[in-house]
Amino acid sequence: MANVPGQLVWEIVKKNSSFLVKEFGRGNASVQFSKEPNNLYNLNSYKHSGLANRKTVTIQPGGKDLSVLLATTKTKKQNKPASLLHKSVMRKEFPRMAKAVTNQVADNYYRPDLKKAALAKLSAVHRSLKVAKSGVKKRNRQAVRTRGRK
Repeated sequence: MANVPGQLVWEIVKKNSSFLVKEFGRGNASVQFSKEPNNLYNLNSYKHSGLANRKTVTIQPGGKDLSVLLATTKTKKQNKPASLLHKSVMRKEFPRMAKAVTNQVADNYYRPDLKKAALAKLSAVHRSLKVAKSGVKKRNRQAVRTRGRK
């Protein structure tokens, strides 16, 4: 298969795609989302598209433990889906994971425009992996009014 430019792919899939989700708001205003893989914000735009761009970033929960999976696309393996992604599992505390994502996405000149989106997705995934602490709930320490004489 010949290499097809990303702009041409975007023009083909921007209005008709199996990943496209259209939400209708008030009146005739509509918002278009996309469920495609490698789309950090799930927006139907060329910048965030996982289909049209050669370089993409994905952040997902890693597994049963509190790990996070960071995957980037290998640009020279576009025609080989099995080996397309470079995956790395992070099992560190949040500031170190944020630094690793920043190094991989922005400081490495991979896709610096996706740095903010990648850190937002990392924060959301990390927050969803946290388990609420179980234990005795704190009582309300406000003064209790008693009925009676003053």
